[in-house]
Amino acid sequence: MLLIIVGTACGAPDTTAAEGTPETLETFTTTADALTVQNCSPLPTSSVLASGDDGAGSVANNTRDDRLDTRWSALGKGVWIDYDLGSVQSLSGAAIAWHQGNTRVNTFTLYVSTDGVNYTQVYTGKSSGTTTAAETYTFATRTARRLRITVYGNTLNDWASIAEARVCGAPATGSSVVWRGDFETGNISQWTSTQMVSADRLQVISSPVRSGKYALKATVRQGDDPINSSGNRNELVKMTREAVGSEYYYRWSTMFASDFPSVKTWQLFTQWHHEGSSGSPPLEFYVYGEEIRLNIGGDPGTLVWKAPLVRGQWQDFILHVKWSPEASVGFVELYHNGQLVLPKRNIATMFPGMLNYLKVGLYRSDTVTQVGVVYHDGWIMARTLADVL
Repeated sequence: MLLIIVGTACGAPDTTAAEGTPETLETFTTTADALTVQNCSPLPTSSVLASGDDGAGSVANNTRDDRLDTRWSALGKGVWIDYDLGSVQSLSGAAIAWHQGNTRVNTFTLYVSTDGVNYTQVYTGKSSGTTTAAETYTFATRTARRLRITVYGNTLNDWASIAEARVCGAPATGSSVVWRGDFETGNISQWTSTQMVSADRLQVISSPVRSGKYALKATVRQGDDPINSSGNRNELVKMTREAVGSEYYYRWSTMFASDFPSVKTWQLFTQWHHEGSSGSPPLEFYVYGEEIRLNIGGDPGTLVWKAPLVRGQWQDFILHVKWSPEASVGFVELYHNGQLVLPKRNIATMFPGMLNYLKVGLYRSDTVTQVGVVYHDGWIMARTLADVL
């Protein structure tokens, strides 16, 4: 995919009415509820690009961190920020929290694109100028992969400054499936990236499969360390980046090879990792000895479910999660092989200030000497139980 980057804007930090005077940052309380969207079903984005920034740390990715005290800023009429959903989906709007949105009115246009080259205008208008909270701007449902926000200055200056932005999915008219990673493309294009030492470690295969025509075979040998980190791994990555307060169902199937190692140490096969650079993830499925376990909360975290390890048979999982760093808000619910094995349990499912992303394959202690093989199939992420059944 080709994306044309135009006119990088450089200049002084975002200014108020007196040009050249550095803008004073507002003070925000950054809690899990810092960003709230109305009339919008946020879609996960795989990446974000911008025509430029202020050169002082106000970068595009700040608009996805669920914090209203960070922002993207760029100088000049016509600067833009562009969100990639990773695949073509149905869009119906954008929710934007404007930096200092209660002191100025921003003029902007929304565009959508399926290829990152050709864009279609779907909305043009102005912010209210009365709030720093997210405002939702809707348009007729369009099928697209990217959404671009182009800003033409505000009532005080020519800076574009956005604290947070979300792409809104179309209202449900049947299926609420958000993403499929079922390998039915015959490759790994449904996924964002890989962490593998070589292509033979993450193979799309035609047998064995749980459903459809294809599945994934993940192999780990002692010494496999593609990212120069702790442990050995070969994993697929999907940048799900579920928003704080969002609620999803995930379905997938995993099979452990008949000679899968039996060791009294950790062997992760599915994890939602935090965006921090190190440490145990907030939600992890792993094998320990002869047990499959679900642990939540990092290290040591809380062991919320376990079952005997079965080799050579597909294991079906449906995980229902509300994502929140607050134990009174977040929850998990788990079905295993068609049975409800973990009734809804309130627990913190995120670390404060950090979104999660999905990793699938095999990640294990580097003390394991035997070759490990795990198969994955049928990944679906949706908003209702019916759509993962």
